[in-house]
Amino acid sequence: MSADSEHWADYYAVTVERPAWRTVRLAIDKFRREDEAAVGPDARDANPPARRFAVDLGCGAGRDTRELLRAGWRVLAVDREPAARTTLETAVEADLRAHLQIRIQDLATVRVPRCDLVNASLCLPFLAPAAFHPTWERIIAAIGPGARFAAMLFGDHDESASDPEMTCLPPDRVRTELAGFEVEHWSVEEDDRPTALGEPHHFHLVEFVARRLG
Repeated sequence: MSADSEHWADYYAVTVERPAWRTVRLAIDKFRREDEAAVGPDARDANPPARRFAVDLGCGAGRDTRELLRAGWRVLAVDREPAARTTLETAVEADLRAHLQIRIQDLATVRVPRCDLVNASLCLPFLAPAAFHPTWERIIAAIGPGARFAAMLFGDHDESASDPEMTCLPPDRVRTELAGFEVEHWSVEEDDRPTALGEPHHFHLVEFVARRLG
């Protein structure tokens, strides 16, 4: 195992039991409210709608994937690290595994299928600039009218911005890249705190949930 893969395996072990990020929970709730408004809660209970489909990019230990599965979604979970598959296969409840597909692939090359939600929590910044923008374009192309994009990115004040192999965008640039979307949730936070593995870090986090306009 490479040092990088060992680092991520340690990260997955620490985060596997942590709750889903706020962005994915907000996105799930917005879809739920839309479904209930369309058919009413009583009709929904009697005739539940078809499972919505999410692509969870950089799924890691599966904290967001599990939240989606528990909410009745089908999920394609994508990560470049084999440890993600091992962790997910253990962590996901047996009765939900039929609705999960796992793909071990670098985000820089993955084809993002058409879906209701693309979720990307703290994974896109780890793409080098040359790979980030084509990947972003593939994500946008997979999101049709009414579908959503939920993500957490590193801003340009993040400590990682000094790494030329990472992509940390200014918040206003992120808003520009979301042209054609209604931004339903937006948050920018900056502080000093430890990473999940206890390492000190200056964070500049940009998070959003955005709905593709028709």
